[in-house]
Amino acid sequence: MSANIAEMEKRRAAAKLGGGQKRIDAQHAKGKLTARERLEVLLDEDSFEEMDLYVEHDCVDFGMQDQKIPGDGVVTGSGTINGRLVFVFSQDFTVFGGSLSARHAQKICKVMDAAMKVGAPVIGLNDSGGARIQEGVASLGGYADVFQRNVLASGVVPQLSLIMGPCAGGAVYSPAMTDFIFMVKDSSYMFVTGPDVVKTVTNEVVTQEELGGAITHSSKTSVSDLALENDIEALLAARDFFDFLPASNRDDVPERPCADTWDRLEYSLDTIIPPSANQPYDMQEVLRKTLDEGEFFELQPLHAGNILIGFGRIEGKTVGIVANQPMVLAGVLDINSSKKAARFVRFCDAFNIPIVTFVDVPGFLPGTDQEHNGIIKHGAKLLFAYGEATVPKITVITRKAYGGAYDVMSSKHLRGDLNYAWPTAEIAVMGAKGAVEIIFRGQDADGIAAKTKEYEDRFANPFVAASRGYIDEVIYPHSTRRRIALGLRKLANKSIENPWRKHDNIPL
Repeated sequence: MSANIAEMEKRRAAAKLGGGQKRIDAQHAKGKLTARERLEVLLDEDSFEEMDLYVEHDCVDFGMQDQKIPGDGVVTGSGTINGRLVFVFSQDFTVFGGSLSARHAQKICKVMDAAMKVGAPVIGLNDSGGARIQEGVASLGGYADVFQRNVLASGVVPQLSLIMGPCAGGAVYSPAMTDFIFMVKDSSYMFVTGPDVVKTVTNEVVTQEELGGAITHSSKTSVSDLALENDIEALLAARDFFDFLPASNRDDVPERPCADTWDRLEYSLDTIIPPSANQPYDMQEVLRKTLDEGEFFELQPLHAGNILIGFGRIEGKTVGIVANQPMVLAGVLDINSSKKAARFVRFCDAFNIPIVTFVDVPGFLPGTDQEHNGIIKHGAKLLFAYGEATVPKITVITRKAYGGAYDVMSSKHLRGDLNYAWPTAEIAVMGAKGAVEIIFRGQDADGIAAKTKEYEDRFANPFVAASRGYIDEVIYPHSTRRRIALGLRKLANKSIENPWRKHDNIPL
């Protein structure tokens, strides 16, 4: 027995040392933690239970039969975050550069299968040089096996990817199919083809950071939801973020104790809308004064700033927030903001998270750039997402709700459950001046000005829409939190179903 125990301890020690102290030191020199150190930060203390510690690759080509390290470049298992179960895998760059072999992939697949079986989220920590080229097509098959798990898990259990090193070639498609991606500045990157290939094929000279770094993907491409400063910050952000997520599509949203009273009145909201319709205000302030304890976990803050998405809580329970941001492009809807919000709405709907929408939208952004790049199809994504969503939907129109953008932003016509408007709301086909110039084309400036005033008095208010039942109530801004809290209580047992179908066909 003692010999067996000694052998077990020897193998455990070898697995925990990974690629050896020299490579661990090299990882630290780059400002990066090792795979196991990352799990220690991410998970509750002493909660990690490892699986497949002793797995080794079975490759015999190119001398690989003499290079075997227990664990084969990925640490897998389960643990807890603030007491809630999560399944994890953490790629170990010190072992064969974190490259993916058939056995490495098999370990990831086993963890994902277990998460699906019991209904728990999956968090993947990616730090890999890509496919293990010594194994050839076997490693490609391993990637495809992981991809298939990502597809099957989508909408069943939440999937979060933390990119904490290289992620290139086919490897990028697994994170791309997960629900959220966090990246680390200056040490992580994602691209299908690297700078050398780009230079060979297109003659473009570009750095890894410019091509696929955290800032690029968080601001330009929207591949990444957040760009964090370092490993520690990314892992702690993941812990905070995890608290908002339900365990699976069969579970209710998590609830935490809250000292912020549900009926708190916020009188400063009564004066937040500026006197001039063209003057911006910060929608972030509205959100923070409405949500529990002013906490709003924003996603994609560097991309399409004209719309805000993220999670908050009301009465301790998670809600998804979508809000036009008048500070950026007057809160207009465009291609990027439509795509950004549509995917978020679909995530919330898949996981039974109520959606609260704050509306101040002057319409869709005009111009040949938008039209030629498909604003029609991309704008339809957000419309489609709201229209198919069956979760509780509460909408608050704070100021402008013009044209088709009024329809898109969770209107009553798209099965909005409770649609409120502040007294400052303007619900109309378009702004008064533009409408008058069309209706009374040819009149002189004085005539246009008089008709504009008449149009504003008639339509630049929420009461026409309210008289038709499109708005359930015109509410005091200071009572917004109270109204939302009461609404969510009423809608807690909401039950509607879409017609049976294999799946819908959202305009991609």
